[in-house]
Amino acid sequence: MTTEQIHLVKRSWTLVACMPAEEVGKLFYTRLFELAPHLQHLFKSPQPEQSRKLIAMINYVINRLDSLEDILDEVAKLAQRHVQYGVKEEHYQVVGQALLWTLEKGLDKFWHPALKEAWVVCYTTLSGAMISVSYPATSVA
Repeated sequence: MTTEQIHLVKRSWTLVACMPAEEVGKLFYTRLFELAPHLQHLFKSPQPEQSRKLIAMINYVINRLDSLEDILDEVAKLAQRHVQYGVKEEHYQVVGQALLWTLEKGLDKFWHPALKEAWVVCYTTLSGAMISVSYPATSVA
């Protein structure tokens, strides 16, 4: 990620982080289950609780984008937990679609092409790291 992309993601995330986690989560999970209803069984916690966990994890990562190398161990642990929950490599793509849609809806007039690009690079970087840890045989070096 470039410095400008990191700045865009962090600045836009401050707007999202001010919204109630349950509202952001409801947008995200509604969209995710519209795109992939077969994933609902992977989520055992009630949606408000799951939403708070999602926002907390994204917040943790976004706040550390400037030193991503420092949290790669945490990202690896998160990836391994996702495998235990039943997450497959192909699920990352639909999660990314739901996340981008949620950000676009939540940020509304603040959403623009450069911001979308920054979030795509951010998500691709993080999900790529998680995939490479969880599914090393299928990951591209």
